[in-house]
Amino acid sequence: MTFKIATARRLRAAALMSLVFVLCACAQSIVIADDLDRASLATALQRSQSYLVKLPSDRVIGELPRRLTAGEALDSLRVLQELLQQWDCWNCFVEQVRKRFDLLSATSDVDREPVLFTGYYQPIIDASLGASEEFRFPLYRTPGDLVTADQVNAAPTEPGEKTIGRLVDDKFLPYYSRREIDQLGVLRDRGLEIAWVKDPIDIFFLQIQGSGLLRLADGRLLHVNYAAQNGWPYRSIGRLLIDQGKLSKEEMSMQRLRRYLNEHPEERDELFYYNESYVFFRLLDDGPFGSLEVPLTPGRSIATDARIFPKGALAFISTEKPIIAAGGELAGWQPIARLVLNQDTGGAIRGTQRVDLYFGAGAAATSEAGYMNRQGKLYFLFLKKPSGESTRE
Repeated sequence: MTFKIATARRLRAAALMSLVFVLCACAQSIVIADDLDRASLATALQRSQSYLVKLPSDRVIGELPRRLTAGEALDSLRVLQELLQQWDCWNCFVEQVRKRFDLLSATSDVDREPVLFTGYYQPIIDASLGASEEFRFPLYRTPGDLVTADQVNAAPTEPGEKTIGRLVDDKFLPYYSRREIDQLGVLRDRGLEIAWVKDPIDIFFLQIQGSGLLRLADGRLLHVNYAAQNGWPYRSIGRLLIDQGKLSKEEMSMQRLRRYLNEHPEERDELFYYNESYVFFRLLDDGPFGSLEVPLTPGRSIATDARIFPKGALAFISTEKPIIAAGGELAGWQPIARLVLNQDTGGAIRGTQRVDLYFGAGAAATSEAGYMNRQGKLYFLFLKKPSGESTRE
């Protein structure tokens, strides 16, 4: 695969213009641009490097678009970090990227190239450090009886899969499901509560997002972040409502789902129990942190299937993001294209055709992430191999 320099074009009138080059593959020219700033990219690059530098250089961190080791990924990020010095000279930067990198589609299967992009964000939730009539729904920290077991892997350089459960009389059993935790109260009175909130819907969405801010009555904001999960598979209640004909695929969004739950309180608990996956949290001084234990960068961090794609690696996305009207409703779609870092994962992010884009915190991020549901393309950037070596393994 080869790169060509292309003429930059505006993504929209107010968009920041930057790098533009073209990937030629299968007689198709894909225009690639970056609509964000250099500083955010530099920050995200540094955060991925801080993760990768701690790994053995020969540790395999992903299988697609080709098998990649931590050392190879780290080299790629360091080279791009150096090239950012030429960011203000677009042609110089483009030329160096053209010489140094290959751009590979997330999958070699042309029929599976379209990727579904969704969004996530950091919610802000009113909370209390003590239970009361108003604040009566708990956030739990990781229980002491939750056990994570490593499955044996024949390849010593590759981490094995993990199984989550609990030990009872020397038997390894599945951990408690959402119904057992919330309806039967199996974790009550064990001192596991971090805080209490007013609305169980807030907890459910916080578990989907993986992190958030708790706003106390005195104005303090506490960071809560993903700590562990109960081992049960994630099941989408939005998809369930679509399959049941209660909501249409076209209208589905986080906002619409929340409204449905508020309008049908008699269905709420059973819908929640359908998704047996349950997330436990921890308090942090900063955040949010992705699955690599590095802070996420709004607009630059993505979540993909950690079983497939290289952790911490450099990628490129091309899709559209929501345009939000003054009243908070969806007004249209704006094309976006940018370099990103693969720094997170999620229970609903499975397979080669799913990407979650981190939007940040605050009202705007919440609205955009809530509506984000768009097809697009995902590519990964790799340092070119010496002449004669294949770029796909």
